[in-house]
Amino acid sequence: MHRHLQHLLGKALRDFSLIEPGDHILIGLSGGKDSLALLQLLGERMVRSGGRFQLEALHVRMANISYATDTAYLHEQARRYGIPLHVVETSFEPDRKQQRTPCFLCSWHRRKQLFEVAQRLRCNKIALGHHQDDILRTALMNLTFNGSFATMPVKLTLRKMPLTLIRPLALIPEADLRQWAAACHYQPVLKVCPHDQETNRTKVQGVAEAMEKLNPDYRAHLWRALLRTGALVSDSGLSEGQR
Repeated sequence: MHRHLQHLLGKALRDFSLIEPGDHILIGLSGGKDSLALLQLLGERMVRSGGRFQLEALHVRMANISYATDTAYLHEQARRYGIPLHVVETSFEPDRKQQRTPCFLCSWHRRKQLFEVAQRLRCNKIALGHHQDDILRTALMNLTFNGSFATMPVKLTLRKMPLTLIRPLALIPEADLRQWAAACHYQPVLKVCPHDQETNRTKVQGVAEAMEKLNPDYRAHLWRALLRTGALVSDSGLSEGQR
């Protein structure tokens, strides 16, 4: 499984030119299985590269959301690969606009911290732990709710700041990451977010599972369509699709 994951990670790095010599990359480390796998797999590659690129990690805590993570555990995981871990705390005020849910506000403020810390550390890229299922489900959400064929790109160059967002796990299915997390005994978050409940994204997950039962090649066909339309690479710096 380890070799399989590193193969898919390496293919994504090559196919989308995600990492170049001299890159200084900030990993968004939430503490979930996906970001822990990203930390480990990229950390291994950094060590083997002999300094070809540099990694740092950021964990953002939200003061007004009742959930808990073990930062000592996250520091321990980052130290295994010599990756500095930065921990910052932020919060947000309730919004009067109904569409700005706590999940939207939390995500927006976390992303803001990622951008600010990345620029302060002089990073030129931010690595996020979205896997292939995240990208495919986002495409289905945009088709269903926005009437557009778009998704979160594997590589997104921002216009308003000197940063590029990359998603090195883009070719890895969530099922593989779940299996790897169990094999590595990743420690789960101490207390899950109270807003982690059924949303349009979880409903679309059920639709995706039904489509895969209807046609086992569903994933490959949808991915190929996204490649053909250029939706997986963007330099617009605009919307990354529905969250």
